[in-house]
Amino acid sequence: MSSIAPAKATGGKGKRHRLDKPELLAPAGSLEKLKIAVHYGADAVYIGGRKYGLRSNADNFSFEEMREGVEFAQKYGAKVFVATNIYAHQEDLGGIEEYLRRLEEVGISAIIAADPIIVETAMRVAPKLEVHLSTQQSTMNWQAVRYWKEEGLPRVVLAREASMEEIREMKERVDIELEVFIHGAMCSSVSGRCVLSNHFTDRDSNRGGCCQSCRWKYDLHEDGVSVMEEGDSLFTMGSKDLCMIKHVPDLIEAGVDSFKIEGRMKSIHYVASVVNAYRQAIDSYMNDPDAYELKTSWVDEIGKAANRPLNTGFFYSTPGAEEHIYEAEEKPAPYDFAAVVLDYDEESGMAIVQQRSPFRPGMEVEFFGPGGRSFTMTLGPLTDENGGELDAARHPLQTIKLRVEHPVERLDLMRKRIM
Repeated sequence: MSSIAPAKATGGKGKRHRLDKPELLAPAGSLEKLKIAVHYGADAVYIGGRKYGLRSNADNFSFEEMREGVEFAQKYGAKVFVATNIYAHQEDLGGIEEYLRRLEEVGISAIIAADPIIVETAMRVAPKLEVHLSTQQSTMNWQAVRYWKEEGLPRVVLAREASMEEIREMKERVDIELEVFIHGAMCSSVSGRCVLSNHFTDRDSNRGGCCQSCRWKYDLHEDGVSVMEEGDSLFTMGSKDLCMIKHVPDLIEAGVDSFKIEGRMKSIHYVASVVNAYRQAIDSYMNDPDAYELKTSWVDEIGKAANRPLNTGFFYSTPGAEEHIYEAEEKPAPYDFAAVVLDYDEESGMAIVQQRSPFRPGMEVEFFGPGGRSFTMTLGPLTDENGGELDAARHPLQTIKLRVEHPVERLDLMRKRIM
C-alpha cells in the first residue's frame, strides 16, 4: 500500500477543487473486492448499493456492508463512493431521501449521480455527501463542466469520449476536479446512451439492467434470410478495452484528478493486478517526473489480468472499425487466479491459502502483493487444514497449506500459468 497521504480536496461552491496528487479510484463489486482494491493501493473505491445504480447484477452492498467497507478503507486513508447513477423514472424515486441520508450516516464520502433530481436531493438532504457527476451525463465540453461547477458539484466524471485536448482545456478554463476512466470496458455506443438492451430484452441500460447485447454473437441477415457463407464466423459489436498504463504522464500533465478503473463485475485478481500496476506508475511519476520510465513489469501485470484486446480509446483519436472486436478475441489472459493468502508462518515458511481455482503439486505459480512484490515457484506438497496430504486443491474455497520459497502476506494472491 502506498504511504502517500490521502488526496485533499475542498468542498463548497466557489472554492478550489484540485487534488494534490491524482487519486486512483477502483471498482468494488463486493466487500471482498473493496478490501483487495484498497489493500493493493486504491485511494478510493466506488461501489453500488441495493438501489439506484447501473450494475444491478453485481454483489451490491447492504448498509451494514457499506459501514464495514468504510471502516476498512479509513484504516488506509481511503474513501468509499456509491454509484446512484440511474436515470430515474417516477417509480424509481420512492425512498431516495432516506437512502441518501443512510449513505451519509454510514460514512460514504460521495455519490456518483446522473439524474438532476438525485443530485438536487442529495445536496438538500445529505449535505455531508459530495456529489460527483456521473459519466452517464456524457460531459465533453468545458462549458458543461462550468455549469456543473456553478451548480455546486466538486467533481465531474467525464464521458469516455472526451479527448486529451478537451480535458486539458477543461482544466485550464474551470477549476474543478475531473475524474476520467483510464482502464476497462468501453461502450460500443456513446456511453450512457445505449438502448440495445432495452430493445432486445426489455432491460433498461440506464436503470441498471444492461444485458451487454453488443457482445452477443450475431448472424447476418438480409430480408429475413441469412447471408452467412459456410465457414463464416458469427460476429459481435463489442469494443476493445481501454488501457492507459503507457500514458500515465500525459494524464497527469493534462490535469486529471482521479484515475478511474472500470470493472465492478471483475474478479479480485483483476482488481488487484490493475490497481497494483497503476499505483506503481502514478507513484513513480509523482516521486520524480524527470526520471520517470515506463516499466515493462507494469504492462506485463496488466496483461496477466483478464482483458479483452486493449487500446487508448478516444484520448488521442476517434476509434475506428479496427478498435472493435468482431470475431474471436486475440488472446486470453495467460494466468488464472488460483488462491488468496490467509496467513503465513515465517519460521516454517508455510502459507495458508484459500483455493479459488484448482491447482496441484508440480504446477508453476506466481505469488504477488502490493507494490510490485512477486515471485514464481513450483508447488510442492499440499495438505488440507488438518494436515492430510492432497494430490490437488480441487474444492472451491478449500483451505490449503503449502510451503512457499519467499515470505508472503495476508491478501497476497497466487495465480497459475495456463498458457
